[in-house]
Formats: sequence, structure tokens, C-alpha cells
Amino acid sequence: MALDSADQHLRHVEKDVFIPKIMREKARQRCFEQVQDFTKCCKDSGILMVIKCGKENSALKECLIPYYNDPAFYEEYKMEYLKEREDF
Repeated sequence: MALDSADQHLRHVEKDVFIPKIMREKARQRCFEQVQDFTKCCKDSGILMVIKCGKENSALKECLIPYYNDPAFYEEYKMEYLKEREDF
């Protein structure tokens, strides 16, 4: 099956769950420093993390959201998913 024809047959769960999951994982890798800072703050703050970690949370969102909204980023990982699916 060619990737172009496979693209036309993406199921809802693939488009809305599997591919976004891959995107989140890859974005978190690209925002490693912000993820680490936020995680450390949360661990250090306990139940007060909502109050104490606002700056780290904002920095993490600023890093992640552009990836989530980037159509080229989606296409890159859609093609990766389709290639993996084709290999099975």
C-alpha cells in the first residue's frame, strides 16, 4: 500500500489519538529543558505546584504549543506513523 493511499484511509483514532500522541512525545523531547524544569518544580512543590510552578508551566506551554499547531510537524509524524503502519 502506498503512503498516499494509506493517508486517505486513516481512521478517526489514528488521526485524533495515535498521531497526536506521537507528536506530544516528540514535542516533549524537543522541549526537554522546559519539561525537566516543570517536573522538578512540581516534585519540589507538592500540592502547591499549581501556585508555585506557573512560570515553569507557562514556559513549557510556550515551547509545546507551536509544535501542536504546526501542520508540517503533524505531517512529519503522520508520515512516520503511516510508514510504521505499512511495515506491519
